[in-house]
Amino acid sequence: MFGWRSTGQCRSWFTHRIPASTRTYAVSLDPPQRLPGKKYPRVFKDKKAFQYSWYTSILQTNLESPILFLQHGDFTAERLRKLRLDISIAAQRAAPSLASPVLNVPAPTPTLTVVRTSILGAALRDLPGVNKSSVKKMVKDTKGSFALLTLPNFHPPQLSAILKAMGKSAPPKPPKTPEELKQELAAKNADPATPGKRMKRVRQIRTPDLKIVGALIEGKVFLPEGVQDVSKLPTLETLRSQVVGLLSSPATQLAAVLSQASGGQLARTLEGFKKGLEESAEQLPQ
Repeated sequence: MFGWRSTGQCRSWFTHRIPASTRTYAVSLDPPQRLPGKKYPRVFKDKKAFQYSWYTSILQTNLESPILFLQHGDFTAERLRKLRLDISIAAQRAAPSLASPVLNVPAPTPTLTVVRTSILGAALRDLPGVNKSSVKKMVKDTKGSFALLTLPNFHPPQLSAILKAMGKSAPPKPPKTPEELKQELAAKNADPATPGKRMKRVRQIRTPDLKIVGALIEGKVFLPEGVQDVSKLPTLETLRSQVVGLLSSPATQLAAVLSQASGGQLARTLEGFKKGLEESAEQLPQ
């Protein structure tokens, strides 16, 4: 089943929104700062060790299939369920066809894992076979809560459908205008209507925010623009058909020439071939 997976502090994501006061950090691939009295290389313990092993397993076992890096915020449990459903429906509709029908086995579905940024940075730093400079460019200065969306296989139409579903389910927030920022600052600094009276708490309506930071596809790093380009690629079956067509085109052309040369056209075809050889011979240097 498709599901959100979480550990530690991220478990509150299932039932509550992440508080605005929660500290968020950017994913860092730089080695840890050496502090006096600490042993190096650093070894994680308990919960952090479990998270490090978990994230490392996700990254290493999905090198052949896409892994999308997502930045999220202000999601409630209800909005999470809707996002899960939208991604699952899109993945099922655009799932690749099997080469041979098997027993009624459901197709694998994407998995979304909420991750801890500091541990994710350590897992990426130790991931072999990946260009670390490209990974740094992908996650550079991107702060907030992160999640990994792992797809069961590389199928561009399915990737495209999932990207569209996420864009509709949690559209990007438009940037605030200078007038809106000015109004918010004025409301924050304004004097209360009744001094000394406790202000009534008003629950703020928050809009979920979901942003694609990049992706790891077959060990290569793609920025958001590259992810969109990859999603527009043809399927593997289409590419195979194109290759077969290119390889068989010379034989097809020869068969067409021989077909045209049948009957009364044979003499004209041979005569044209003879003239072509004579002209080629005259152009050769003496």
